[in-house]
Amino acid sequence: MIAAQPIHAPALAAIHAASFPSGEQWDAGAMTAQLSQPGVFGWLDDSGGLILARVAADEAEVLTLAVVPEARRRGVGRMLLTQACAEAAARGAATMFLEVAADNDAARALYAALGFQPVGQRSAYYPGGVDALVLRRVHGGGSSPSAAPR
Repeated sequence: MIAAQPIHAPALAAIHAASFPSGEQWDAGAMTAQLSQPGVFGWLDDSGGLILARVAADEAEVLTLAVVPEARRRGVGRMLLTQACAEAAARGAATMFLEVAADNDAARALYAALGFQPVGQRSAYYPGGVDALVLRRVHGGGSSPSAAPR
């Protein structure tokens, strides 16, 4: 696993394209733009996973987490999210937020196992009208972080 930098944008975009349906994919320009923003950091795993997150003040959020289909259910997402939560905490974030599609049962189960709790909902947030659930994890709240695909 390596720290994601703008130079990695094409590889990040390829993973994102393989992981999300059309209309939800971020291209290399979007990856570069995200990584150029203050407080944004990320990780790239050579087995086909990525995570981008942002810290602002004492809060952090997962911007995107993607694992290519052939690498899913092997702990890649868990490892990426664990690393991102640790990095966010090291940067002073007390909480981590993320959004997940309400119909993504695998990701929801993983996030719950890692201590993420529902705190809100965004109706028809994703293409096709799927709701997004807003989840929060309090660092040091007794649960150990880890990861999952969207």
